[in-house]
Amino acid sequence: MITGAVKNKIDKIWTDIWAGGITNPLTVIEQLTYLMFIRSLDEKELEAEEFENASGEAMPRMFPQSAVGQSMRWSRFKNSDPREIYEIMSQRVFPAIKKLRHGRLPDFNAQGELEEIEDGPGGSEEGVTAFARFMDDAMFLIPTPQVLQKIITGLDDLYEHDIAELDMQGDLYEYMLGKLATAGQNGQFRTPKHIREMMVELLEPTPDDVICDPACGTAGFLVSASEYVRRRYEDVMTPEQWDHFAGPMFTGFDTDRTMLRISAMNLMLHSISAPEIDYQDSVSKQNQVSEGYTMCLANPPFKGTVDAESIHDNLKAVTNTKKTELLFLALFLRMLKKGGQCACIVPDGVLFSTSKAHKDIRRELVENHQLRAVISMPSGVFKPYAGVSTAVLVFTKTGAGGTENVWFYDMRADGFSLDDKRGEISENDIPDIIRRFRDPEGEAGRTRTEQSFFVPRAEIAENGYDLSINKYKKTEYVPVEYPPTGEILDELEKLEQEITAGLAELRGML
Repeated sequence: MITGAVKNKIDKIWTDIWAGGITNPLTVIEQLTYLMFIRSLDEKELEAEEFENASGEAMPRMFPQSAVGQSMRWSRFKNSDPREIYEIMSQRVFPAIKKLRHGRLPDFNAQGELEEIEDGPGGSEEGVTAFARFMDDAMFLIPTPQVLQKIITGLDDLYEHDIAELDMQGDLYEYMLGKLATAGQNGQFRTPKHIREMMVELLEPTPDDVICDPACGTAGFLVSASEYVRRRYEDVMTPEQWDHFAGPMFTGFDTDRTMLRISAMNLMLHSISAPEIDYQDSVSKQNQVSEGYTMCLANPPFKGTVDAESIHDNLKAVTNTKKTELLFLALFLRMLKKGGQCACIVPDGVLFSTSKAHKDIRRELVENHQLRAVISMPSGVFKPYAGVSTAVLVFTKTGAGGTENVWFYDMRADGFSLDDKRGEISENDIPDIIRRFRDPEGEAGRTRTEQSFFVPRAEIAENGYDLSINKYKKTEYVPVEYPPTGEILDELEKLEQEITAGLAELRGML
């Protein structure tokens, strides 16, 4: 858990960068990402050296053994003169991490030029970290040596004194990501951590799952899934499962290279060293993945539309539309293996809009697969990004139906105020949602006036596959009894007399 002292130190680093002229929160996080990554490389090198000294067994090294190569290490340059630090960082370290591959940084030749690291037999992508893969167009934007020194000093103080020996790098990064208070052009919102964790709890991933977020952003869903697996299975996972966990278990796609760099770093800070993070327009013909995953977790963009020519034909066969929120639902069904699960966030319009495309995708979920739950969320969940009303859909791909009853839940509170401040409050339906979802037998007898209830498939079909909770929820009206009209008039007359007497007394005093 990030404490107040740690938050203050992060805020101070943030302010130093801000004062240096970098005011875009995404750019601030990206520049801090580079520095955290560079420090983590040196941490791994120090661990390798300690193991080698203790065991006598030679360990592969990440940094070149030359004087220039060793000068690129955080522990070697952090206490140098600010101008020297800036030169090392901008002229050596940053260009080198852009070329990192096969777990090694390239060295510099006598002319000061980077030497290429030869590719292995697997081709040019073998051994290339997900972070380095998207570094080609990255830019080092720290403006001055003084600002850079302040950031390095601040980060080093944080790591050495506040989170030393603690597995808090992920929490620290999550706090920084929380400062992203703007939505993307196509309606991409950073999903709050507690909402992601709720969705992961509903699906209950295991170490054998293969999980994908085809609109990954900062990779929050993949991180939440990894934390759940470690929390539940860390003590019983086999070496093969740990190898799977380190990379192949988690896949993310996005079309923003900055986000891909940030998501790769976010995953590596959570011990996922080789995630499958790729630049890809998930709903286009570029994405050919079919039945590749056992689980999808996502909050796809809401407002976007795509070029009809680029949309994959098998998505248009399910729902002929250019709306991304509908295309992604069809995409989840294609990408999941049979029996695979999905929890995704959709805008309310997906639940009740009457266009043919909207009805088609809802019919597909209800009739050809197993739609398990519709959880309606209050409109303030995504503030300060936007006040849009949303819902969580939970379904299983079967290809052969299976929907008998759909479980509806009316979430009224998520543990935070529903205004722009989103302060913590005591009211929170999330634990109740998880408990009720896992106890379908206990839900069977609930009435439509309660906060959750089942609706039969046939009734949903009769209503044009409308999935809005208000379509089925019944309001219980409690009769209010008022006194007879005569008594009300007597009371009004008595009050009038008291007012008249009071005015007369006031006049006499004057």
